Amino acid sequence: MFALNNWQQRTAALMALSVTAGTVAPFITAAPSFAQTTFSDVSSNYWAAQFIQQLSQRGVIAGFPDGSFRPEEPVTRAQFAAMVNKAFQKSQQRQAINFTDVPGNYWAYSAIQQAYTIGFLSGYPGNRFEPNQAIPRQQVLVSLANGLEYNPAANVDSTLQYFNDASNIADYARSPIAAATEKQIVVNYPNVKFLNPTSTATRAQVAAFIYQALVSSNQASAINSPYVVAVQPTTPTPVAVTIPQGTAIPVKYDKAEKILVTKDETVPLTLTVAQNVITQEGSVVIPAGSQVIGQLKPAQAGGSQFVAQKLVLTTGQEYQLNATSEVITKTETVKKGTSTGAIIKNTVLGAGAAAAVSAVTGDRAIATEEVLGGAGIGALIGLFFGKNSVDLIAIDPDTDLQMTINQNLLVSLR
Repeated sequence: MFALNNWQQRTAALMALSVTAGTVAPFITAAPSFAQTTFSDVSSNYWAAQFIQQLSQRGVIAGFPDGSFRPEEPVTRAQFAAMVNKAFQKSQQRQAINFTDVPGNYWAYSAIQQAYTIGFLSGYPGNRFEPNQAIPRQQVLVSLANGLEYNPAANVDSTLQYFNDASNIADYARSPIAAATEKQIVVNYPNVKFLNPTSTATRAQVAAFIYQALVSSNQASAINSPYVVAVQPTTPTPVAVTIPQGTAIPVKYDKAEKILVTKDETVPLTLTVAQNVITQEGSVVIPAGSQVIGQLKPAQAGGSQFVAQKLVLTTGQEYQLNATSEVITKTETVKKGTSTGAIIKNTVLGAGAAAAVSAVTGDRAIATEEVLGGAGIGALIGLFFGKNSVDLIAIDPDTDLQMTINQNLLVSLR
């Protein structure tokens, strides 16, 4: 630690980079024309050579008077604060605080204050900043994700499972690191599958992280490196499942407790799947809440039958569906003088049934919202003019419309 502190003091002038307060403009500080871009200890084939060179050109990082860069040296929290302030300039997000371990004459006092107010770094309990603490890799990534206000779009655990050592990531760091991974800020050398979250970040690693953060915000061109972690979103391969002929589909109709139609009319009807339809292995093939679109149609023996046409799953997938209910032959007689209020309570009617009720009872005030399909009732009334009674098919949607698939149905599980 003594050697590290001495090194920090000797290089303070090199690391204390200028800080500009105020609004965002420009986002990246222009590099001085005299910036050193080649270093005696960074060969052209060094894994981080391009990251170091690019940040040196921008004036974000600098070398040492002896011409070296010292890529494997650790980075302290104070040094990192100076680096992010040089790379990113943002407007103030929060009020500055006085850290008890950062006196006003400390070389990085202004840099630490700025990095805190713009949201890149925070302190520890007791208003400590620990400026001389070697910063772990996970803290660097958390800082960049938080400072750039990145949030994970995918499941955090799914993203982090890419790393073989994901279990070593601290709880506080998991969500920000997942966001940083999605934005391709993470650079892992020599093995992209190992994050080494608790290891101290080196100058080369910090250079790579910061440069990738600039790339992620469209402030720099991408560098072709095999060590940049690029996690591709996993899309489950659809599995085709056959729902066999004869499978029952339980349905419900929430708009009414009863449906009345004439034996001769066809009316549109959309039903809701009441319960999950599952395979023998327990996979849900038709989720509850899916919709079955079809028609009530005349059937043999003067009855009515629901004929399905389309199945729309809750995922939005659509399938042509060959399924029917049993033929419903139960009837309800509407007689002259019957109160329409009693007939239509909790009931919807086909247009033909509505016309029949209107003609027989003499009540022309049946509302269109009580009529399936909204057909013109007036044009149909003449068919029932002068009748004293009419028999209508009475359907209980929750029991009479349960249907059976007439032909094998192939669906995709996603």
